[in-house]
Amino acid sequence: MPLDSLTTHCRHCGQPLLGAATERGAFCCQGCAGAYTLIHDLGLDAYYDRRPAEAAAPAVADDGDGADPLLGLPDAVAVAPDGSCLLRLSVDGLHCGACLWLIEAAVTKHHPEVQSARANLTTRCLTLRWAGAPAQAVEYARLVTGLGYRVAPFGGAGAGADPAAAQERALLRRLALAGFAAANVMLLSVSVWSGADAMGDATRTLLHWVSALIALPTVAIAGQPFFQSALAALRAGRTNMDVPISVGVLLTTGMSVVMTAQHGEHAYFDGAVMLLFFLLVGRYLDSRARGRARSAAAHLLALNQAPVSVLGADGLPQVLPPARVPLGATVLVAAGERIGVDGTVTEGVSDLDASLVTGETLPLAVAPGAQVFAGMINRTAPLRLTATASGEGTLLAEMVRLLEAAEQGRARHVLLADRVARAYTPVVHLTALATFLAWVFLGHAVWYQALLIAVSVLIITCPCALALAVPAVQVAASGRLMRQGILLKSATALERLAPIDTVVFDKTGTLTLGRPDLVADPTLAAEELELAARLARASRHPLSRALARAAGPGLVADGVVEVPGGGLRWLGPQGFVRLGSRAFCGVPDFANGDADEGRAGPELWFSRCGQPPRRFLFTDRPRRDAAAVVAELKAAGYRVELLSGDRAVTAQALAAEVGIDIVRADARPAEKCAHLVALRAEGRKVLMVGDGLNDAAALAAADVSLSPASAVDVTQTAADVVFQGDGLAAVAETLAVARRARALVRQNLAFTLLYNLCAVPVAIAGFATPFVAAAAMSGSSLAVMANALRLGSKKPRDGGYR
Repeated sequence: MPLDSLTTHCRHCGQPLLGAATERGAFCCQGCAGAYTLIHDLGLDAYYDRRPAEAAAPAVADDGDGADPLLGLPDAVAVAPDGSCLLRLSVDGLHCGACLWLIEAAVTKHHPEVQSARANLTTRCLTLRWAGAPAQAVEYARLVTGLGYRVAPFGGAGAGADPAAAQERALLRRLALAGFAAANVMLLSVSVWSGADAMGDATRTLLHWVSALIALPTVAIAGQPFFQSALAALRAGRTNMDVPISVGVLLTTGMSVVMTAQHGEHAYFDGAVMLLFFLLVGRYLDSRARGRARSAAAHLLALNQAPVSVLGADGLPQVLPPARVPLGATVLVAAGERIGVDGTVTEGVSDLDASLVTGETLPLAVAPGAQVFAGMINRTAPLRLTATASGEGTLLAEMVRLLEAAEQGRARHVLLADRVARAYTPVVHLTALATFLAWVFLGHAVWYQALLIAVSVLIITCPCALALAVPAVQVAASGRLMRQGILLKSATALERLAPIDTVVFDKTGTLTLGRPDLVADPTLAAEELELAARLARASRHPLSRALARAAGPGLVADGVVEVPGGGLRWLGPQGFVRLGSRAFCGVPDFANGDADEGRAGPELWFSRCGQPPRRFLFTDRPRRDAAAVVAELKAAGYRVELLSGDRAVTAQALAAEVGIDIVRADARPAEKCAHLVALRAEGRKVLMVGDGLNDAAALAAADVSLSPASAVDVTQTAADVVFQGDGLAAVAETLAVARRARALVRQNLAFTLLYNLCAVPVAIAGFATPFVAAAAMSGSSLAVMANALRLGSKKPRDGGYR
């Protein structure tokens, strides 16, 4: 925008210049003056043309001579294996793509040693990589703060406290105020309408003044989000959706005040307040969805923040941040502790909870030579590791990068109503202006009569129905899905779900319940099962618990010893009894020629003196309706795939059981993302359904994603939709609701267009008074709402989700 045109507002942040601020020239404070000078000196003035009008630059506060909060940043720097430094900063004040361009361009242009600077609008995270010393982090951070943004280590305090939470609370307060005012003003309006014939002028005027007493402060407070956005757009010489909304609300309220002062018969306070209420509902729901999406990468990073115990050359342990652990160092991991680096086991035998990384719920037995990854939890015995990767070199850090890249791409999605509004808004204003000029110069009407007709055009074309077209359907769809245990977490989820043609399922915890069950064996004697269960009841291993559950309540053997990575050992009356792995029980490979030897799935072996070993097979049961849902999806024309990190034989066995023909197994997180990207490159619209930490990046890489409520927190955060219960019918129901919602949105938009084509000529001709225009406007909004409510009238699908 032309900066010199802003004579009453700050050139940088756009705030009004008040009082002594004008002494600083065209800036509201020294901070903004410095930010503008820095941007100008770097040759990045294009920033002011790139940024949307409603996303003005943040005002820069003068911090005085207090302590510099950036001096501790070098401690947050991670050193990559190639010697480069990496720092993640949480940035307060990111509003739009222009902010990302400005920060990235400024850092790389001002500091040539910076290898990359990537800002993420979704997570509000800036990732810097440079060749040099960690102490240079302070210089880079000061450059970003000089541009007008506040920074802090990502995941820490300060800027990491996300100001969006305060904005969300402010929206909720405005929403509550608008709802209270709308209910009371509508009550007064009903009194005026019902008593129109018998009510005197004085009584009617009194009720109008009471309505004004409620409506005026409500409009002033609840309308701030729309007024501020509209004002910023107008100052930049642009327009947006909030401009006609603001003009319509203000003109309607102003005309109502004038007509009330003149003892007029009609006032429109109810329409103005009710419009604000409905619009704030949509804006608050959108804010909630965006806030949840932003925290996915933060959850992942939090998994790798615990300090790591490193054994020094003197044999003494030293506690270091994960990013500072040198390669080749010996790391001590206590039982119950989360592993902070990637490494190789050099000493100790234990079971690991690898579910957050691999997605598999069964413990992973490790011994010297086994490879482990950051994020896994050591369950049973201490381990010593040799670090092979730390900080940004770990598998967990790679998953963070995949997730951020996927979320950044998805953040570019724009709602259909927003795209329509870009063309709709300028047409509305031009039509009203042309009507005013035509009546003045061609119709020879006095100015206030022409203005009254132009206001009627503006009111009758006020995009209330357009503004409600999508939110009304979203509210109805969200209500229907929520009653069935399905939670929509993204404002654009329904729109992205509608064109889906490919559904990709994870295996463990998604198609299956993630809880192993003992396979029935008719040759197994009851006393043999009970003896094995006596050992199993002494352990918390998932397979032992499944065996004990199958046997039912009973006694626990005394003196059972659990050998990490092996199994359970007990000295009974007849000698040693063992329950555990094949090697622990002394069973050679392919013993006994067992017919079940090649069967996929986990196993336990049971051995005792004088008896042949017994094999217990377990299976992870598919969800109760998995086969039915897969069949329904295929019948509806969807391509269904299974994408799993589990072994091929196990994945193919489950796929055959539930009716999935396309199977990809042994897939690591990066390979899952790559497959989904390849599907999208083919032109397919992909829905990913998964539940493990290893699925988080894949969920974000798909067009849209679902996750069961039993999933880990980070996976739920990355998903667009979360569903409850042990069934999968929620997947088919969500897709059906999304397609129905898309149809209703299109019907609403078509009705809005038809309404305007019919109503606008009537208003331009002068046959519609402001009251008639307001009534027509309200009628169109009610029609849109009624059409949207049809979505919630249908009964839930059979099967339920409880």
